[in-house]
Amino acid sequence: MPRPVHFEIHATEPAAIQAFYETVFGWRFDRWGDVPYWLITTGDGDPRGGVPHSEPGIDGGMVPRIGDRAADGQGVNAFVITVDVPDCAAYLDNAIAAGATVAMPRAATPGVGWLAYVKDPDGNIVGLMQADPSAA
Repeated sequence: MPRPVHFEIHATEPAAIQAFYETVFGWRFDRWGDVPYWLITTGDGDPRGGVPHSEPGIDGGMVPRIGDRAADGQGVNAFVITVDVPDCAAYLDNAIAAGATVAMPRAATPGVGWLAYVKDPDGNIVGLMQADPSAA
């Protein structure tokens, strides 16, 4: 069955959003030629060079936003990416320190783990998921 292989972040100010994701998750951004597009590497290895990642996940891209960002209080109108993190509470604190706002506070998903949602500084919603089958 088809699986996601790439994600994109739309950014009003690409440099600011790049700094946010580098700070919070350690992702690497590489400008793709002269076009305003950045490839995002989210794990060890570089699939563009044929080196596979050592953990599950996908890489993505960042593109300048066309149009206005979503207004506060507006329903989600795009896919939401959720990132596997080792400590949901710590990553939530790091995201807030880097300029995010809380969209949904950290809460248990029983039998699965801990989940929180933040809005990056440009209003994109990002999930933070810590696997923990004992979460209740």
